[in-house]
Amino acid sequence: MPVSKNTIKYIQSLRQKKFRQKYDKFVVEGDKMVRELLEHRSEWVETLFALPNWMEHLPPQQWPPALQAITVSENELSRLSLLKTPNQALALVRQPQYELNADALNGQLALFLDDLQDPGNMGTLLRLADWFGISTVICSPNCVEVFNPKVIQASMGAFLRVSTIVADFGAVLNAAPDLTIFGADMEGGNIFQADLPKTGVLVIGNEGAGITPAVMEKVTHRVSIPRGKGGGAESLNAAVAAGIIIGVLLN
Repeated sequence: MPVSKNTIKYIQSLRQKKFRQKYDKFVVEGDKMVRELLEHRSEWVETLFALPNWMEHLPPQQWPPALQAITVSENELSRLSLLKTPNQALALVRQPQYELNADALNGQLALFLDDLQDPGNMGTLLRLADWFGISTVICSPNCVEVFNPKVIQASMGAFLRVSTIVADFGAVLNAAPDLTIFGADMEGGNIFQADLPKTGVLVIGNEGAGITPAVMEKVTHRVSIPRGKGGGAESLNAAVAAGIIIGVLLN
């Protein structure tokens, strides 16, 4: 049965944040990411759309009994897809809901993204968290949305394993008042020379404006990455800086 115009219109509407929030849904696309989604979080999937050959070769263990799976043509997948180049499969996915609590913060390292705007940076930061075993990433209300299609693609599946929570910094401190707060700041101490604890919250600021003043007031340890001898770059990309700081803190 052909995919209806209403279905195509519905999936396409999820390009926009207001509709992702209205329906509490988002889209995951591509052979690798959809397979990973079905393997690890199949309960999130509402509907799967895929080419016939892809459906035929899906391993039985990745085929949840209640999954609504619809075989589509290349033309139909192209009309459904939010990508310039569709890749075999597309899943309509329910947004997971995570709670902010002391257990998610105490005794480990978490990230707080303070008004981060670039989807590529957000996706890369989720990948960094996934790589280093950081289970909680908190996004300020003004951050780029985690379920933005560009963030999902850039995360390379990290969104499946990292709990992402939208909350202001006051809520973080209310949940765990005694946290150590690290802040990435050009004027901070040399991260390679500082003697720092391995647990707390690392704040990564906006790409252009840095950490907001209200959050910076709560930072207990300002840290920076010194420019190398002869280095000329004005600054580091937010995700690159975060990766270096996390690596130092956890090793």
